[in-house]
Amino acid sequence: MIEFVKNHILILFLFLLAMQGNAFAATVVDNAGRCIDFSKPFQRIISLYGAHTENLFYLGAEKQIIGVSINDTFPEKIKEKTRFSYHDDAEKFIAADPDLVIIRPMIDKGYSKLFKRLEKFGIIVVSLQPASVNEMYEYWLKLGLLTGKNKQALKMVKDFKKQIEYLNSISVNIKSKKCIYFEAIHSSMKTFTQNSMPGFVLKTAGGVNIAIDAKASRNSNIANYGKEKILSHALKIDVFLAQVGAMNNTTKTMIKNEPGFQAIKAIKNNQIYLIDEEIISRPGVRLLKGIKTIGKILYPGIYGNLTIE
Repeated sequence: MIEFVKNHILILFLFLLAMQGNAFAATVVDNAGRCIDFSKPFQRIISLYGAHTENLFYLGAEKQIIGVSINDTFPEKIKEKTRFSYHDDAEKFIAADPDLVIIRPMIDKGYSKLFKRLEKFGIIVVSLQPASVNEMYEYWLKLGLLTGKNKQALKMVKDFKKQIEYLNSISVNIKSKKCIYFEAIHSSMKTFTQNSMPGFVLKTAGGVNIAIDAKASRNSNIANYGKEKILSHALKIDVFLAQVGAMNNTTKTMIKNEPGFQAIKAIKNNQIYLIDEEIISRPGVRLLKGIKTIGKILYPGIYGNLTIE
């Protein structure tokens, strides 16, 4: 917590410094410990993570993006951008002449040779991925610094917090809250930790996470839980939620037919819902859509009139 506060104060100081006069000077420290000093916003950016791409578009840095990941699907305008992959040769990146490549820690570690080669050619590489909502605000501010969208990033944080405050005012008054099991990966019976993005989304929507004792696996926000533990809560689980996407390619039928799951209250009552992982796992503004989507599933009478955007 102390380290977060220090970093947050530093970033706010840099924002104020960068907005004084015409001078621009900033420093961003990424998840790998790279200390990036730069005197002007980056103008030719390749984003290799969908959350980065989504947030950069939201900040208004669309024209500064020259390339996106082959897996990116949102927003619609990314169709106009050149596609890149960490499986590509370094030469493809070098030929595109980017001044910044933004990645995430998992890719940074798995394809270090590629990024070290790019750095040798003078291309700045930044690895970012927040692990919690508080870290997400800092992450947005860092993207604002990198792109020169400082004011937009500050507004992004302010507007998001205001929306969360409003949604919390709704959920706090729910008297009889539903108990949820939130599936992360069906094949290995994994769920989400309390401090994860999906955990935050569920709590804000007014759901009670039945797997409150789930412990993080390999320093991630995913937790091993196991069928035995899930079934120990069988009669308490009102709703069974499962993220669906690249990480969890499951179906309602698979969940229904899982041996032993017929004992789960939610399965018996056909209260199984699949949620797009992009709106509950990515550190972006669309988490608001995830909250509203889950809210309408759990409490349609309370959230029914809210617009899902």
